[in-house]
Amino acid sequence: MKRLTGRVAIVTGAASGIGRATAEVLAAEGALIVATDIDVGGGEETHGRIIASGGHARFLVQDVADEDRWAEVVADTMASHGRLDILVNNAGIGLGTLVTEMTLEAWNRQVAINLTGVFLGCKHVIPAMRAGGRGGSIINVSSVAGLEGAAGLAGYCATKGGVRLFTKALAKECAMARDGIRVNSVHPGIIDTPIWTRIDQGGLSLAQTAEAHTGANALSPDVIAAAGAPLGYAGQPEDVARGIAFLASDDSRYMTGSELVIDGGWTA
Repeated sequence: MKRLTGRVAIVTGAASGIGRATAEVLAAEGALIVATDIDVGGGEETHGRIIASGGHARFLVQDVADEDRWAEVVADTMASHGRLDILVNNAGIGLGTLVTEMTLEAWNRQVAINLTGVFLGCKHVIPAMRAGGRGGSIINVSSVAGLEGAAGLAGYCATKGGVRLFTKALAKECAMARDGIRVNSVHPGIIDTPIWTRIDQGGLSLAQTAEAHTGANALSPDVIAAAGAPLGYAGQPEDVARGIAFLASDDSRYMTGSELVIDGGWTA
């Protein structure tokens, strides 16, 4: 039997990259996916890909920084499926800007999506998981930037570091409640996704800041990874998705408050 047969999972930021790969991998393991994103076209494409592969999925438009929308998404999921077993807080953005040049708007935007979005997801999903009486698994996607600093990515590092410690604190709260809910974080390194080539207006792309960090002389994820990761190449979204599937499944039943680092040895 597939590891997640019969379980229901919300995956945020599912329109592309790690979020899309996670939705597809969890669906292949038997989960029914509620994929969410603000990118309607990408989200609908993810939904179509899962259905075409024989999986089960729905797509809902969601801004993860909107608390009212979180309440609606959880209520819709429970009304439609009667249960909620897995939450993957994946939605996030990276704005590469030096601190002295960073606007308050840029800082607040990263905090709202990367950190507040994770908090809101957990706040609204946990009561639904508890009501089901079966426990659940929450996976918060952080980054290697939540484990070590990077020049030009101070805002991103701050939010991803916040996700890391928020995860640990919440894991202890759930453990104390004996509710069967496990909470873990995932820390991807250089993964070949569109985020590496997106440039904030007036700022630096993640590739450029990683270039400065590693000394690589080109912006290709593979070149950056070769300069900084012992394995010498960039990871693929599926590499992270498979780790998330492990944390979502009973294979990791004795793990909570843990960090799963998937970085090709970057932080070793």
